[in-house]
Amino acid sequence: MSGPEPLLLVAEEVTRVYRLGRDVEVHALRGVSFQVDRGEHVAIVGSSGSGKSTLLNLLGALDRPTDGHVRYHGRDVRERSDAELAELRNRSIGFVFQSFQLLPRLSALDNVIVPLTYRDVAPRERREQAREALALVGLADRLEHRPGELSGGQQQRVAIARALVTDPELILADEPTGNLDTTTGEEIMALLESLHADRGTALVVITHERDIAERAARRIELRDGRILREVTA
Repeated sequence: MSGPEPLLLVAEEVTRVYRLGRDVEVHALRGVSFQVDRGEHVAIVGSSGSGKSTLLNLLGALDRPTDGHVRYHGRDVRERSDAELAELRNRSIGFVFQSFQLLPRLSALDNVIVPLTYRDVAPRERREQAREALALVGLADRLEHRPGELSGGQQQRVAIARALVTDPELILADEPTGNLDTTTGEEIMALLESLHADRGTALVVITHERDIAERAARRIELRDGRILREVTA
């Protein structure tokens, strides 16, 4: 019996145009095409204004392209309802953001539980899964700490645990080291790469830092909304 299809997602001639008022159009992406296989580590690199954030929103099913196609397992996101996209994000995609995006009044444990509340999971099981995810990122002793009581690196670890707790096929990390010092950033990248290798989760890192991009098996360089080059390590 053959294994699962290796191809996870495809972006095909993707454009994204933002209309500002009646007469102004901003072309954030201009015909971007590439694919991501299961378990692959890809970096998308470019300077500010290159289209990285727009592409992240499209890959994460947070937005739909103006033209072209983004397909998960062969199905176009433009053909899915808002409810179907929400389910796709909850079941298949984990997000790690530069600004962590933790809820400040919740403990680390409760922040990690949040995505499980949208699933048919019993409360006791949610807490157990969240504890396991926090232990996996080295925060078993910080379960009841709120974000304000944690360092930047610890907050990013909570965010990674939250991304992992649903066992996604893909982790999208948006500038995951951007708010961290060099040493802590190195620790976070090493953690993401270790989890990627151990769990077989596809990892796509959005970054403007060349050294972070060069850690990936493949990097896609954006400029002015287009792919400038694609490099395989």
